[in-house]
Amino acid sequence: MTNRDKLPVAITHHVRDTCMCLHVQRAARAVARRFDEALRPLNLTSGQFSLLMSLNRAEAPSIGQVSAVLAMDRTTLNANLKPLERRGLLSVSVDDADRRSRRLALTQAGRALLIRALPVWKRTQAATENLLGRSNPEALRNDLRKLS
Repeated sequence: MTNRDKLPVAITHHVRDTCMCLHVQRAARAVARRFDEALRPLNLTSGQFSLLMSLNRAEAPSIGQVSAVLAMDRTTLNANLKPLERRGLLSVSVDDADRRSRRLALTQAGRALLIRALPVWKRTQAATENLLGRSNPEALRNDLRKLS
């Protein structure tokens, strides 16, 4: 029996058609491209929008809190923070209660950019939900939360 016999093309088709990971990744990339395109005139990506929006809180969150909300490891989050900090959209400061920890805050420029981006996000969000047709967007969000 050859290796080809042990892994028939029919298995490949089955994985392609049923793999939850593949389908979620494909949908995530397509949705991200849609939002990236809409936010491009503001010089923002969908990931940057989400990151900045996660900082819009009454108290400056820690890096750990933001990484949990975004389901992003701290190393990746730190790499994504740097260009936004260089643009003056957020600030990073030492946590007064724990000098080892850092707090993240929107700057005035960051808040102003989010205010400009919000109508773009709303239009893109509505258009994306409309693509679902008669499906229930809230049910989809709930199902995705269960997976995460």
